[in-house]
Amino acid sequence: MQILSVTPMLRTPDVKTTVAFYTETLGFICDGFNDEWTWASLRRDQTVVMISAMNEHDGDETPIFTGSLYFLTDDVDKVWEELRTRARICYPIENFDCGMREFAIYDNNGYLLQFGQPVKK
Repeated sequence: MQILSVTPMLRTPDVKTTVAFYTETLGFICDGFNDEWTWASLRRDQTVVMISAMNEHDGDETPIFTGSLYFLTDDVDKVWEELRTRARICYPIENFDCGMREFAIYDNNGYLLQFGQPVKK
């Protein structure tokens, strides 16, 4: 058995606003949604993120996630230039001792999104 990929499903109280953030700010394409806007699928290159309304069965009231989404890219400096004035910054671009060059922003729900690439040796 192989696990072929992981696709995060982020919950939000406003699916349309979240789709707008990911498409207009991050450059994703919305390639699937239902007519009632309780779910959407977003894609940029080989990366997929799904968005859903809050889950009534779990009693969701606000978006909650204690981790981050880490987007591996082949040109983190270009992505930084695209986003640095368009999103709320968690930390600016820098090189880390672990061998990654990265930065982090928050999406419109407060989810932490990190973008990075290995530092060339």
